[in-house]
Amino acid sequence: MKRLFRRCGHAPGTTSPEDQAVVDQFRAMLTAVRNPEPWTPGLARDIAVRVGPFIERAHPRPGDDHGTEVIAVALVHPDTGHAAAYLHGHQLGYNGKGWLRCKTSAILGTWQSSYAMLTHAAANRPLPDDVGMSPAHYGVHVEARRADGTGYTLLRLGPYFQTWVAAHDADQLNTELASRAATVIPECTVTVKDALFDVSDRDSYTDPYLTDIAALLADALAGASA
Repeated sequence: MKRLFRRCGHAPGTTSPEDQAVVDQFRAMLTAVRNPEPWTPGLARDIAVRVGPFIERAHPRPGDDHGTEVIAVALVHPDTGHAAAYLHGHQLGYNGKGWLRCKTSAILGTWQSSYAMLTHAAANRPLPDDVGMSPAHYGVHVEARRADGTGYTLLRLGPYFQTWVAAHDADQLNTELASRAATVIPECTVTVKDALFDVSDRDSYTDPYLTDIAALLADALAGASA
């Protein structure tokens, strides 16, 4: 039996408005892929990054988007900004990755809405366990500030894998500072705070694990006072 197939309600050869919208969207995506908007360090705009065969939207972490080789980003649902996107993104794993170290070589360009159809979300698939990026964690900064507002960083600890561990060490070092009130740097206020791990300046950090952080603080204070 011969069967003829046609779009319901449309004459043969014609394109419905819905079909035309899909075609236009596909063409816009091809144009965006072939001619991406350039990204430069410090641009402070969402970017398009390659995750396997997909393209995902990533939000750079303020202050950690200046690196020429690695920056810190969070993968976000392509419809970020809409209330429903958060729930859908959570279901697909977008909200569980945290901050990640993204090689700039994986950046296609600045994010364009036309890339949305190339994401895991568009395919209704969860992000893979391994997205090809390692975590960009947290740090603890010990800073000295003068009355005129100038100052410098005495010590940076990191990376920490969990924020509560960083906060715990910051509290411990603040307690150490309180007990050393007489020996803290003259004419300076020394404070300790947990902070985001600065990926672009990672060489300035000291690994806090299996280390006596109180001894590190003492050495830093001694060096500053010498």
